[in-house]
Amino acid sequence: MILKSQVEWALHCCAILAGLPEGRYLSTKALAEFHGLPKEYLSKALQSLSQAGLVHTTLGPSGGYRLARPPAELTFLDIVEAVEGKARTFVCNNIRENNPCRPQGYCESGPCPVARIMWEADEAWREKLRAVRLSDLTEALALDIPADLWKSSFEWVLERAG
Repeated sequence: MILKSQVEWALHCCAILAGLPEGRYLSTKALAEFHGLPKEYLSKALQSLSQAGLVHTTLGPSGGYRLARPPAELTFLDIVEAVEGKARTFVCNNIRENNPCRPQGYCESGPCPVARIMWEADEAWREKLRAVRLSDLTEALALDIPADLWKSSFEWVLERAG
């Protein structure tokens, strides 16, 4: 399975937004600059987050985005599904019906093992993403990123937050 690059962008942007002080917003321009992304493409990912109710947005010179809920209440799955949608990653087209050896009128009563296994894998993947909160990501980033880089990044964001 290949996810849209917008999923990566949305996850990283939400990690940045998780650090904003109450009442502050960060613009698409600042988020795009921070991540080295084209603003026009990033705005689509941010719009998906907004439409899903994961971020609040405001217009004007100090406008932009902020999380709609605390990071501990947002899961990776919330963010992935905001960008990708909630549809299953595997669609069964029931190609077994094309078997030339099937008797005429023969009908299976349920999904085949291929579909069941793929749907179980899809649910396991979603369950894993459902178990990881945005707050878990920010904690992991704080451990992985050198303290001076973490501090300068936070300051950079705060200078641009409206």
